Amino acid sequence: MVTVSAARRRHPPLGRALAFLLLNLPLGIVSFVLITVLLSAGAGTLVVWLGVPLLGLLVLLARGAGRMERARVFSLLDTYVDSPYLPLPPTGQRARWTTRLKDGATWRDLSYFFLLFPIGLVEFVLVVTFWATSLGLVALPIYYRFLPEGAWYLPGYDVRWLTVDSTVSALPWAALGVLFVALSVALTRGLAALHGGLAVALLRPTVSQRRCMERSWQELDETSTVTG
Repeated sequence: MVTVSAARRRHPPLGRALAFLLLNLPLGIVSFVLITVLLSAGAGTLVVWLGVPLLGLLVLLARGAGRMERARVFSLLDTYVDSPYLPLPPTGQRARWTTRLKDGATWRDLSYFFLLFPIGLVEFVLVVTFWATSLGLVALPIYYRFLPEGAWYLPGYDVRWLTVDSTVSALPWAALGVLFVALSVALTRGLAALHGGLAVALLRPTVSQRRCMERSWQELDETSTVTG
């Protein structure tokens, strides 16, 4: 009997959620490059059969990366995602490859990693912008004196609408920074929770996949019983 579960916390731990979101962009870049290169090269050379091993490599990489991503989601977001793959036949490479290609989980893995780059880019920009602004404002009473001319100007040195040149004038901005820290914490946990939901939606077995997995395991059990 195959069960489907996706147990997860509503709010992931802050530190691990932040690490997860910052890692999404580099992982998304690598996965996007590999997918586009292998897919274009494999499809372009398919007529001379050179593309077959390239496309086969893409399938294996997608499924292997999917397993690692489920482990990463679980370790950083406390979100468990069941493995959705159909059991492979015990013998016969052709049958095993046919099962991989017909398995919807393979193409859902590819879709997830193809989307990881644009999603990771948005997450990275939002997280870095909010945290840099928050920490910059909170620490302003400390570092303003080390800036050029010993002051901080808003919006910049060319246009000086506001000037911070003393600890007293920096304290209101530090208080605003505390508010931004709270917003950054909420944003980080919210984005991580949303991404965890996306991972659950794309990387777990669907209802139809669950039924196929159950039938496949029953067929393998019957085959093993007859063979034995």
